[in-house]
Amino acid sequence: MTIDLADYDALSFDCYGTLIDWEAGIAAVLAPWAAEVGLDLSDEDLLLAYADQEARVEAEHGDWLYSDVLAEAFRGTGEKLGAAVSDTWAARLGGSVPDWPAFGDSTEALRSLAQDYQLIILSNVDHASFAGSAARLKVPFDRVITAQDVKAYKPAPQHFEALDVALEEMGVPRERAAPRRAEPLPRPRAGQAPRPALGLDQPPARASGLGRHARAPGRVLLRPRVPLDDRLRGGGPRRTDVR
Repeated sequence: MTIDLADYDALSFDCYGTLIDWEAGIAAVLAPWAAEVGLDLSDEDLLLAYADQEARVEAEHGDWLYSDVLAEAFRGTGEKLGAAVSDTWAARLGGSVPDWPAFGDSTEALRSLAQDYQLIILSNVDHASFAGSAARLKVPFDRVITAQDVKAYKPAPQHFEALDVALEEMGVPRERAAPRRAEPLPRPRAGQAPRPALGLDQPPARASGLGRHARAPGRVLLRPRVPLDDRLRGGGPRRTDVR
């Protein structure tokens, strides 16, 4: 199955797990904490313990800043593992997002895509935390929609409602915008066609599920290591296979 990318004028992306390696960023805080409190656990084990806590806090506190979600999820992780998380450690994870590394090919891929598309971030984050990630990516986005803006965390529908409003303001018809989503897309409203899911292909996720890179049905994968100029602009129509 082939999707013609010339059918789209705008692409929306999640940021964390797609452009920014949040598993590496979170593990960089969890691992030294675990060593300090005497827990002999691998990064994978720590992330597995942490993942459910973050999902729980996001579901219970949609109006919280992501920095506060991280801190509270860390406390819950400590409780789950039987080791206390001090306020200092909780604040360290809460403020760590600007330190999370970008995947090595994210900037190159985004720069190439920006030549043909308007780029939109649609992410479970707050403004201050994303500012640090944006500085790492070094590519301007045409619009940024965060959990702080909509007072909810995906998969809540508020994100996609805000995206529809943004597209209207940008003058982009809904059918000409393809979101990058690994999770299931919300059902279209009556009379609306479903949008395909678009993704930058990154290394496989850990078992924790934090990095949601699963190849969902219908998801288009743009592989940065294959020259995007060749695939999107060079010689022929901008098309890519669904994999």
